[in-house]
Amino acid sequence: MDTLAQLRAGTLTGTTRLDLVCGLTEFPREIFDLADSLEVLNLSGNALSSLPDDLHRLTRLRVLFCSDNLFTELPACMGQCTALTMIGFKANRIEKVPAAALPPLLRWLILTDNCITELPTELGERPHLQKLMLAGNRLQRLPESLRHCHRLELIRIAANQLTELPEWLLSLPSLTWLAYAGNPLETEADAAALEATANIPWSELRLEQQLGEGASGVIHRATWDRPGQSAVQVAVKLYKGEMTSDGSPLHEMNACITAGLHPNLIRVEGRIVKHPQAQAGLVMQLIDPSYRNLAALPSLASCSRDIYANDTRFSAGVALRIANGIASVAEHLHQQGITHGDLYGHNILWDESGDCLLGDFGAASFHATSDSLESRALQRIEVRAFGVLLGELLERIDSGLSDESRLQLEALQQRCCQPEVLARPGFSEIVQALQIG
Repeated sequence: MDTLAQLRAGTLTGTTRLDLVCGLTEFPREIFDLADSLEVLNLSGNALSSLPDDLHRLTRLRVLFCSDNLFTELPACMGQCTALTMIGFKANRIEKVPAAALPPLLRWLILTDNCITELPTELGERPHLQKLMLAGNRLQRLPESLRHCHRLELIRIAANQLTELPEWLLSLPSLTWLAYAGNPLETEADAAALEATANIPWSELRLEQQLGEGASGVIHRATWDRPGQSAVQVAVKLYKGEMTSDGSPLHEMNACITAGLHPNLIRVEGRIVKHPQAQAGLVMQLIDPSYRNLAALPSLASCSRDIYANDTRFSAGVALRIANGIASVAEHLHQQGITHGDLYGHNILWDESGDCLLGDFGAASFHATSDSLESRALQRIEVRAFGVLLGELLERIDSGLSDESRLQLEALQQRCCQPEVLARPGFSEIVQALQIG
């Protein structure tokens, strides 16, 4: 983290990234001294409510983060920043989004957890738009102009006031990751499945070391002292209850429970009750430490694509085992009326044999289990996510795949990613197509 003293002393000259978290109430004019080099500016976690009108003087600025501040309006001055592609204003108090605030090269816009009721038509006139994060606002509709955003791959509209998913949204040729839970339009979770889940009193759990932390909660290793049975090691996830970029953590919990049992899902043992702070949580199967993440999160540069280690390689058998496992669990989820919404390599745990588990239900949403054009389109959007994953696996196979099998898999991958949404195969067909010699 940089300091204001360093900035004023001139010791940051030539830097390409500046991170300032120091209770700022005004934009430090000394930032303009970095105009010849500054590409990423992070002013999140301050008390700012405005940006200077001459912000465009930062001619190299590509990324601007101003989350957790006091803005009530998206600053119009950003629209004059000709190199700016990524904007993050999560958790402010924004009510108004002026068209003038949208730079021409806008690629990634984060407006999660604000008070926005309407978006400008001009948003659909940004042809490079690829990721759009709008969860936790007050939107009743989306601008129809977004139908022209043919590069849009990820959209988060959970926890708004939308009463329908527009037909044009479900036919966007590149849409791959969609989260819409917590809107009036959403089908309810299976009440019977939620009621059938075991309640596990907090007093039966002994927390041990922390295993991980995400946007929605913290996971600990724990011992579960089961009455009348031997104690067992489990994982405990305690939800934060705050709005994430995907949506509400409580919707995530409901999706985990409703997903049910599958060999490629982390088993839910029960729901935590009688927590002293009434914190929501789940008790889950403890994963063997031999499992690790298939990929890392997308970077600022890759935008919507996961990052794989340079030395990540698979035999054909391992890659196909991963692909089969994920296709099978996606088919299972769709049969339960659930779209995962975040089917990505970074949400897959795998081991050296190719056994894998799909996790992180933060972007999951419910849809009708009956066949309809809408449910079919929602499922085929997720098929594109699988197509992206399959392509990533194919790129990293280093042995054991015949030319004929590769051609078959490449053809399947292309079908999964074709722009005509309803022409893509469903997961039952994909599972069959993966049974190659």
